[in-house]
Amino acid sequence: MTGSSGETALKVLQRACKEAGLAVSSATLVRQGENAIYKLPGGVIARVTRPGQVPAAAREVGIARWLEASGIRAVQALPDVVQPVDVDGRAVTFWRELPPHRHGTAVQVAAALRRLHELTVPSDTVIAPLNPFVRLTERIDHARTLSKADRAWMRDHLKHLMERYADLPPGRPLCVVHGDAWVGNVVSTDGGEVVLLDLERSSVGPPEWDLVSTAVKAFTLGGIPVEDYRDFVAVYGYDVTPWEGFETLRDIREFRMTCMAAQVAAENPARRDEVDRRLASIRGERGPRPWTDWRPVP
Repeated sequence: MTGSSGETALKVLQRACKEAGLAVSSATLVRQGENAIYKLPGGVIARVTRPGQVPAAAREVGIARWLEASGIRAVQALPDVVQPVDVDGRAVTFWRELPPHRHGTAVQVAAALRRLHELTVPSDTVIAPLNPFVRLTERIDHARTLSKADRAWMRDHLKHLMERYADLPPGRPLCVVHGDAWVGNVVSTDGGEVVLLDLERSSVGPPEWDLVSTAVKAFTLGGIPVEDYRDFVAVYGYDVTPWEGFETLRDIREFRMTCMAAQVAAENPARRDEVDRRLASIRGERGPRPWTDWRPVP
C-alpha cells in the first residue's frame, strides 16, 4: 500500500474499533502488504483488508472459529466481537496476538498439514471450494507498471492455467486445505506450539494444493534444502512431485507469486525489477529451476 493507502487504512481501523468497542488510540502499524496489520492495546491484532474483501474476511473468521472448535491450533478470532466490521466495503477483523514466534520448519508444516487434512469436511458452508485463481485477474488489470504486452501475456497464461486445472488428473480425496501453506504461515512459538496463520485462502480442495507450496520452496526457489523436503515428505507421508498434476499446481503457484509481485509494483514501482525477473522465469527465459534470485515482496 502507498502512504495514502496506509492513512486510509488507519481511518478505516478507527471507525471499526469505535463500532466494536475497542481502544485504538495507540494502534501501531505492524505490516502493510496484502492487508494492513495493526497492534492494538490488550494483545489484539487488527487486519484491514483491501476493498471488496468483506465476504472473504467473514469466511476467514468462521474458519478460525471452526478450527479452534476442532482442536487445531490456529490464529484465534477475538471472541465476543461481531466481525468482520464492514467500513465502506473494507473488512476489519480482530485477532488474539500470538506470543513470540518464528517461521516453522518444513517438518512442522508437514505435521500441521497432516492434522488439518485429516479433519472431517464440515457439512455447512463455512468453508468454500478452493479457487486457486482468486484475485489474479484483478492483480493483472491493476499492474500499471507493466506494459500492455506483459499484461496480455499474463491474461493468456492465466487462461491456459485455468484450462489445465480443469483437466487436473485424479489425486487424493478432497479435504480442508490451508490454501497458502508455506513456512511463514505455519509458525512455531517460543512455547513450542505450532500455529496456522493467514486463513483467508482456507478452502475445501485437493490436499496437493497445500503440499505443492513446500515443493515450490525447495525446487522452484531453492529456499530450503532438498533434504528438508524429504523430511517434509516423510512426516506427511506422501510426495506430491511424482503426481501427474504436480506441474499444473506448481505453475499456478508460481504464477500467483508473480501476480502478487505485480500488485506490489503497482503501488511501489521500485519493485518492478522483481516482476520482470519472475515473468522472465516463468516464460522460460532464465533457464531451468531453481530460480534462486526471486526476492520476497510484502
